[in-house]
Amino acid sequence: MKWLADYWWIILIVLFGIIINGIKALNKVNYKGSLNDPSKLPPHRDNNAQWDKEDDDEWNKNKKK
Repeated sequence: MKWLADYWWIILIVLFGIIINGIKALNKVNYKGSLNDPSKLPPHRDNNAQWDKEDDDEWNKNKKK
């Protein structure tokens, strides 16, 4: 841990550089363009849709009785 006490300033400079580069990258994101022209997403269908429908049918039958 002696090396950490001797070179803490190098670690601080590296972390500061990472934060600055992250801020620069986030400033380049064109969020207004995606808000004005949203892409059409397909409807969500999970992997259990077949079994969900069977459960719904059984529930509706029990409800009618």
